Amino acid sequence: MSNIETLLKRATREVLPGSILNLGIGLPTQLLDYLPDNLDVLIHSENGVLGAWKQAPREQMNPALIDAAGAYISTVPGSSFFDSSVSFAMIRRSKIDLTMIGAFEVDQQGSLANWKIPGKFSPGIGGAMELAQKTPRIVVLMTHCDKQGRSKILRHCRLPVTAHHCVSRIITDLAVLDVTTNGLSVQELAEGVTPDYLRSVTDADLIFPEEVA
Repeated sequence: MSNIETLLKRATREVLPGSILNLGIGLPTQLLDYLPDNLDVLIHSENGVLGAWKQAPREQMNPALIDAAGAYISTVPGSSFFDSSVSFAMIRRSKIDLTMIGAFEVDQQGSLANWKIPGKFSPGIGGAMELAQKTPRIVVLMTHCDKQGRSKILRHCRLPVTAHHCVSRIITDLAVLDVTTNGLSVQELAEGVTPDYLRSVTDADLIFPEEVA
């Protein structure tokens, strides 16, 4: 099993039955492949779907039925469709229970940078800014380091910030970390990862409770 598969399987434990969930582009949308088909959860998509589900089989793809990332989706019984004003009203009134979102950077204060790298094309901040500000619980799913091996978890974000102090938990291929007022509290370590190694690849202050699974 790859580290990404392990990350996604771990992330499924964050999803509570009966909740409304928004999944950001990238790793979060891959989470759908790991959720049980009978799970009582409603997936919200900013373009106006409540009840989105896994990608539709090719022969059943409907060009009018896509998620916010443009992927062809299926829906669960009881799903609903509405315009973007209703969709964003749900977000702005904090009706989404949990947002799982990808990131370029997260800092130890829980600030999120996930929409723009200066000098590279960006389609815009999209719904990420409002989801980050208005969702009661934000869980970031991302690799711990970038392709150059640099930490994506920092003392302070260097890239343009999507929202400040919004992240509750970070799940990476190396660890599960919670944002606290004293720093990032390490809740779990991936198999084979030691505290010393995690410190060496993390550009932020880490707190290790007495027992870390």
